Amino acid sequence: MHDQWRFDTRAVRAGQHRTGEGEHSEPIFTTSSYVFGSAAEAAARFAGEAPGNIYSRFTNPTVRAFEERLAALEGGECAVATGSGMAAILSTCLGLLAAGDHIVASRSIFGSTVVLFNKYLARCGIETTFVPLTDPEAWAAAIRPQTRLLFLETPSNPLGEVADIAALAELAHAHDALLVVDNVFCTPALQRPLALGADIVVHSATKYLDGQGRCVGGAVVGDARRVGEEVFGFLRTAGPSLSPFNAWVFLKGLETLALRMERHSASALALARWLQEQPGVTRVFYPGLPDHPQHALAARQQSAFGGVLAFEVAGGREAAWRIIDSTRLLSITANLGDARSTITHPATTTHGRLTDAERAEAGIGDGLIRISVGLEDVADIQDDLARGLGAI
Repeated sequence: MHDQWRFDTRAVRAGQHRTGEGEHSEPIFTTSSYVFGSAAEAAARFAGEAPGNIYSRFTNPTVRAFEERLAALEGGECAVATGSGMAAILSTCLGLLAAGDHIVASRSIFGSTVVLFNKYLARCGIETTFVPLTDPEAWAAAIRPQTRLLFLETPSNPLGEVADIAALAELAHAHDALLVVDNVFCTPALQRPLALGADIVVHSATKYLDGQGRCVGGAVVGDARRVGEEVFGFLRTAGPSLSPFNAWVFLKGLETLALRMERHSASALALARWLQEQPGVTRVFYPGLPDHPQHALAARQQSAFGGVLAFEVAGGREAAWRIIDSTRLLSITANLGDARSTITHPATTTHGRLTDAERAEAGIGDGLIRISVGLEDVADIQDDLARGLGAI
């Protein structure tokens, strides 16, 4: 039925299956295993010949409700929920790739993803080539006969660069490769990569899908064969699973997702405009600003510009740290997508495990500060930042 519903209705209603007890909200199924009616029924379920729950590592009604709701929002055939966003990326790669395969990835991805690709996937014989996110020629030149996956975040973390999803999907498919998009900054409320031609979407549900900084989790969304069989098969075996309680929290987060993303985006745009006028700020990175290099593209493939921005200050790390330490309202934490605004220094936190050369290639300078704009009054956020900006 959810195929006939609009986005806001799907966010509240999709994926709910009442148990017969008449519950209005989704229950939390805190059980490790399930009882079968007979040995034959148990055998049929384990063999995949009969539907039903088997073991909560890979079948749980609360987790399934979250998977079905998120798939409905992204426009995917199915979703697989994982214990974290990094687990979602790991499950995608190990579920779909083998030794000798090759990935082309954007340089502008989360620092832990870079480490996963360069260190741990490399040990499995899976090689990665990193290219500038917004350079189509570099993407095309990096593709090899062994390339199986193109991977990117758009908008990027933390500079808000925007890639042309449709163009990269066309490039990937011309070479029999898949396009995987990390949609954490926009969520399906603002951007739907599958509708633009991407094959798979990954999420850190920890961020906006939760929206209040309560739980860690992730998800992979796509088609029934690759995600529903291959990625799910890896999760069933290896077990990077989402807990039922966290799935229930994410279900509640999805109910208000569209409302929150609208507010996050409006406040971030107002803050970005204000930062452009402040002394000591040398550059503001936010795709909603008209002078952003990909502003027109972002306006075309997103319905709004999201809640994350970054800005550079004169004076390098010393000045950036002074501003961060001067705040009293903003939370100094590397998480994002929270109702509470957060502030961090990417070069020493989210991208701190990268080498100096890797940070330079990704454009992560010592004077860069990232803010995830929350749901507070934007004037109070400005007042909090003004204290530190005045100190430099």
